[in-house]
Amino acid sequence: MDKIKITLPAQVAEIIDKLNSAGYEAYAVGGCVRDSLLGREPHDWDITTSATPYEVKGIFRRTVDTGIKHGTVTVLLGDEGFEVTTFRVDGEYSDHRHPEEVSFTRELSEDLLRRDFTINAMAYSEPTGVVDLYGGLSDLENKVIKAVGDPDARFDEDALRIMRAVRFAAQLGFTVEENTKAAIVRHAEFLRDVSAERIETELTKLITSPHPEKLIDAYQLGITAVILPEFDKMMETPQNNPFHKYDVGRHTIAVMQNVPAVRAMRFAALFHDMAKPECKTTDEAGIDHFKMHSVKGADMAVSIMRRLKMDNDTIKRVKRLVYWHDYGIKGDVTKKSLRRMLSQFGAENFEDYYSIRQADMLGQSDYMLEEKKANLLRIRSMYEEIIAEADCLTIKDLKVGGSDVMAIGVPAGPEVGKILKYLLDKVLDDPSCNEKEKLLQMAEAYMTERPEQS
Repeated sequence: MDKIKITLPAQVAEIIDKLNSAGYEAYAVGGCVRDSLLGREPHDWDITTSATPYEVKGIFRRTVDTGIKHGTVTVLLGDEGFEVTTFRVDGEYSDHRHPEEVSFTRELSEDLLRRDFTINAMAYSEPTGVVDLYGGLSDLENKVIKAVGDPDARFDEDALRIMRAVRFAAQLGFTVEENTKAAIVRHAEFLRDVSAERIETELTKLITSPHPEKLIDAYQLGITAVILPEFDKMMETPQNNPFHKYDVGRHTIAVMQNVPAVRAMRFAALFHDMAKPECKTTDEAGIDHFKMHSVKGADMAVSIMRRLKMDNDTIKRVKRLVYWHDYGIKGDVTKKSLRRMLSQFGAENFEDYYSIRQADMLGQSDYMLEEKKANLLRIRSMYEEIIAEADCLTIKDLKVGGSDVMAIGVPAGPEVGKILKYLLDKVLDDPSCNEKEKLLQMAEAYMTERPEQS
């Protein structure tokens, strides 16, 4: 059979060639080989070699000791750096995350055996073609995520691999092999030993993938019970309500599938109904209700995101979307109420609201679907009118500022802000009031009515 050909970047081919010329084995390895075989553009090119770190340093003029204790040296060619790692065998893993020690080996087979999944345990060089000792090519063809060797040993070594299995399945549209699944179930508890930051990274990659529905696999394998127990409650909460056809968890998956694959949007979709299990009530007719779930859900989302060590900007954006995702659901929106909503939500964020509102609707039953679509389009139409008319939505849009208020006798201090908020409140009700003379008259009237505050 002809050798499979992968086109290596020129610098990668140069590094491998120089190592070969010096008498050492060297290969591109791991994800870059997998992605190349799948016709995807690799993000990084990792190189593995039989040369020790100090032998690598002796061959290349410019290197950085990235992780020399673990065998990794970064070779600098031009403005780019490429990690070159010595074939190695990992020692004992006492924390289900890091080996206590590593030892170098001259055998590629031993290095590939320590890797996580067969599709990531292939190597390539132009002289040898693809080196596939553990069935990675077959598993790529069959779209299977399978642990290299003993799956229990692989997950015992590094518990994060448990999440990586489902994440790769989501990114590639693959399924997890049965023995690998069984080992995940046995070892899911070890995820408690993994840092929140690493959990969040894998969760983000999973839910922003083309297949966020693989989160259901994470639930079935016991992963979410450890990293996101709130999702388990959602999966186990039915919605006996004419507006719904799924339980809370599967409805949530449908919403995630219908919003853009952007981190904040997918997390907002994930969290938007997370408080429903806590807010559920059932009336005399057996109909379920979830009053105030968006308000409680916003607080829950913040708590979970902080637990996952997420950044403040994402937390703010997701909280805002969870809080407002149900706005307008009753069809009672007016331009006045929409201006008030936009004043708090931010007109610049309207497309986020529209996206999650639309996705929420698409994840529901067909009951009153046409009415819901028409209502959402009416909200968009009103929004477009508000923007076209340049209605005042924030204090900075007012035709007066703090200096104008102080010029009519209000001393500098908190009262200036109170008056500006009062004026904004009036203008949100009636945009025609946003004229300097009118606003100053309103401010003076406000001061007269509240002399003790002036």
